[in-house]
Amino acid sequence: MKQLVMNGIRKAFSGVPALRDVDFTVRSGEVHALLGANGAGKSTLMKILSGAYTQDGGQISIDGQTVSIASPADAKQLGIHCVYQEVDTALVPYLSVAENVMLDSISSRKSSWLLNWGKLEEQAKATLNRLGADIPVKKKAGELTLAEKQLVLIARLLTEEAKYVIFDEPTAPLSLEEAEKLFGVIRQLRAEGIGIVFISHRLPEVFQLCDTVTVMRDGERVWTKPAPELNAEEVVRAMLGKVFSEEYPKLDVPIGETRLEVSGLTWGKQVRNVSFEAKSGEIVAVVGLVGAGKTELSRLLFGADKADSGTVKVNGQLLKPGDPADAIEGGIVLVPEERRKQGIFVEESVQQNLSLPILQLISKLGVVSKPKEKQNAADIISRLGIKTSSAGELTGHLSGGNQQKVSIGKWLPTDAHVYLFDEPTKGVDIGAKSDIFRIIGSLAEQGKTIVYFTCEFAEALGIADRIYVMCDGSLVAEFKHGAATQEELLLHASGGKGEQHE
Repeated sequence: MKQLVMNGIRKAFSGVPALRDVDFTVRSGEVHALLGANGAGKSTLMKILSGAYTQDGGQISIDGQTVSIASPADAKQLGIHCVYQEVDTALVPYLSVAENVMLDSISSRKSSWLLNWGKLEEQAKATLNRLGADIPVKKKAGELTLAEKQLVLIARLLTEEAKYVIFDEPTAPLSLEEAEKLFGVIRQLRAEGIGIVFISHRLPEVFQLCDTVTVMRDGERVWTKPAPELNAEEVVRAMLGKVFSEEYPKLDVPIGETRLEVSGLTWGKQVRNVSFEAKSGEIVAVVGLVGAGKTELSRLLFGADKADSGTVKVNGQLLKPGDPADAIEGGIVLVPEERRKQGIFVEESVQQNLSLPILQLISKLGVVSKPKEKQNAADIISRLGIKTSSAGELTGHLSGGNQQKVSIGKWLPTDAHVYLFDEPTKGVDIGAKSDIFRIIGSLAEQGKTIVYFTCEFAEALGIADRIYVMCDGSLVAEFKHGAATQEELLLHASGGKGEQHE
């Protein structure tokens, strides 16, 4: 059987081992899940396979032949491709769909300087049709939905005769319907003999889709087993080294006075006449499906966008519409969904990211006090358990969960009263989720007001004092803690029943 084998792979950063003699095999026509908590080493292993890193030891072979992968170009030459969660980074938005699908062919040295655009568009269309994707090939890539962009990226790797494909958290930005379509595409690739490495923190889809599961922990492979023989509890125990309950801790925190007042907030069709209140020490969840308007609402509350009408008050003080600086000064902060684009600066250090909101407090005559900045970072890193080699490490090098902790931690030294969390557990593992819930619970204990925007209904049911359901831009239902089920929330979120709350 054709297969790709990684044997005894070792890798260290600044002398700290990241991978210790890891073995990993993916066979042609197999969907192989690679699982592990933040820092387990799975991303490092895949970066070695895709040519982003070079291993310090061990070897890689394909069909029994030892290969050398020193760059992404080497990996592609061997038929190894990646489909990342952030598909925008792999596409050129101002080029057409056809140009993006055929990009590797166009840029290849083998290509003639005189291109037959009609033929290229036909090839792109044929490849997209092979995936069951009806996307106009003349349309600009920047105009596509995330799901369509993902299909364009998959079509591109098919034109390059991919043999092995790494899917890194591919469903994180997708709706349930879009995810099901992607699973159909992955099954088709498997049927065509392509080997799939599937990285995901969502265990139900792992059991639904995968043939084999490998679990990593602390830079080592724990085990590899057939997926049908496993259950979620066994996988979680292997990932964490201990049993972890999927139930979310609900702390008994006293609820105080009204802290946040939202009245008649409207922005186009995305947010329609939204009104609600949240009190000190209270965790209020706003749940809904992808496209319900949750992110748009969070941005309006933070002033990142300007509402057409309506008001936002914190502690009775009216905030200026569309003014994030006024929102921050008034005590309202946002941990956004797209942390790498909006929550952190990936090319700046952890220390610098954690000091951004308090630069005025740690500066004199416009010069930042390095000792104060260093102490601030050390305090937050310790408080939140951020796993980093040092405060000077680039934030973009951290795992997703630790990046999220930095996105949250930068606000802790401020005098914020209201914390807005937009999909805070997106793309993070089960261990990091537990840490994030602990942080949120701690903020509530301090009397902070939490508004938690999520499409993960189980999270809302476990952590929230009250739940609002959002559908088509409106709040359509409200439940107290313990008064709803996931099925009821889904029914309201999909427009199945419920009247709009004015």
